[in-house]
Amino acid sequence: MFVSLATVISLLAVIAPAAHGGNVLVFPHDGSHWVNMRVLVEELHSQGHTVTVIRAADSWYISETSPHYSTITVDIAASGNEDFFRLFVAEVIHIKRSKGSVWARFALDMELKNKFYELHRKICEVVKYIFENKELMKSFQDGKYDVVLTDPANGGGVMLAHYLGLPLVFNARWTVHGEAHFAIAPSPLSYVPLPPSELTDEMTFFDRIRNVVFYIMRMHLYKQVVGPHYSALSSHYFGPDVDYFSMFQAADIWLMRVDFVFEFPRPTMPNVVYMGGFQCKPAKPLPQHLEDFVQSSGEHGVIIMSLGTLIGELPHDLADEIAAAFSKLPQKVIWRYKGDRPATLGNNTLLVDWMPQNDLLGHPNIKLFISHGGTNGIYEAIYHGVPIVGIPIVFDQADNLSRLRAKGVAKVMDISELDREIFRRAIQEVLHEPSYTMNMQRLSKLHRDQPMKPLDKAIFWIEFVMRHKGAAHLRTESYRLPWYSYYSVDVMLFLLTMALLILLVFVGLIWSCFRLCLKRKVKSD
Repeated sequence: MFVSLATVISLLAVIAPAAHGGNVLVFPHDGSHWVNMRVLVEELHSQGHTVTVIRAADSWYISETSPHYSTITVDIAASGNEDFFRLFVAEVIHIKRSKGSVWARFALDMELKNKFYELHRKICEVVKYIFENKELMKSFQDGKYDVVLTDPANGGGVMLAHYLGLPLVFNARWTVHGEAHFAIAPSPLSYVPLPPSELTDEMTFFDRIRNVVFYIMRMHLYKQVVGPHYSALSSHYFGPDVDYFSMFQAADIWLMRVDFVFEFPRPTMPNVVYMGGFQCKPAKPLPQHLEDFVQSSGEHGVIIMSLGTLIGELPHDLADEIAAAFSKLPQKVIWRYKGDRPATLGNNTLLVDWMPQNDLLGHPNIKLFISHGGTNGIYEAIYHGVPIVGIPIVFDQADNLSRLRAKGVAKVMDISELDREIFRRAIQEVLHEPSYTMNMQRLSKLHRDQPMKPLDKAIFWIEFVMRHKGAAHLRTESYRLPWYSYYSVDVMLFLLTMALLILLVFVGLIWSCFRLCLKRKVKSD
């Protein structure tokens, strides 16, 4: 009897989470953004929730089969082209190193703009395909989903959530209009730098001019790239009175992939939940061959280098310069590199196609991380307290690294000036100047000193939205206001008009009194 009762209790313990689990519909953004989303998806699954992921037929990161989620594959090519972005990065490196003309860089930027324009057009085609597919829409409605989880770097999940009338949670750093805070929170340009301007929160007068000009240009650019597609889609399915971006601003919870050890202090909102570093975790043991290599470094320790998934190889002469600089160091080096073996590679350097980056950064023998400035790597370095030498290439990488440089934890290099001697000196500066390590360890302590782990916090708020069918009480309605009401321009004009009227009445009374007194004086004379 005791055994059977214990068995029943055990079974209930296993079944209970699944019985109370929610039903989550995920509309992700492909590429490296999926790396972050997958962490949330897997954790939701582990908590007993059922997760369904929408993916395009040509997805280059999102697997069609997984033990953690089921998929709905939309038979449209819409995920962007991995080869394009690899070639784009290679061309950026070439232009920077050859100190190419401003026109060449401008032409490349226009090519990237056109690519993103095309990417959002395809995403809108996916959404239109879903809306027009009656059978698919019926399956969504029959699925009884509790929430839509999406990355607002594209608008597909926003449109779908609005169409289905479901609560909406963002896994956000960027929206279709740029950095996510600027879509939802007050963002005074006097002390809130717009990424990727590479400014800090301590701006001179000319920095503030630059920030304002940068903001105007960026907002205009974003509207050119995304506005025509999402506006047309919104108008067609929801009517001309529904502004597509207001649907973004109406999201219930914004899970923000930043932490204020990285982000500069700024105003925020009640429905913004900070989960920066949520993908970080304690290091696991290394594979034996890597552990042996790391242990062989002795007192000098190990440097690891990775420039992200889009930069698997470099021009041969640049790779030779980097390898030559490594060969002169007493440290061992683990370099994630997929190109041809550099001719100058030293015996102290191990080339790998892939590395367990988080586990390496958490190893006590790791002294330095050489990074391109991707968000995931930056937070892993902060979590484990490893200082950085940064080599930014594209997108937000330079801005990310500029924030770390402002906090004294990173040395940033321009790839156009990189040679073996400059690179070696930068490495030695970070290794031998104690302030870099001390500042990074301080950031690590601040980042870890939280009442709740960032991932647990994220899952709590997703489940909160599912339990309460949204979080409208945390959401501001300011996005419904026209700009002149938001900035109180109408109120100020009204008050100025009233003040002017009162002044005119007062002047009129004084003038009348003056004239009356003048008439009496004339009569008395």
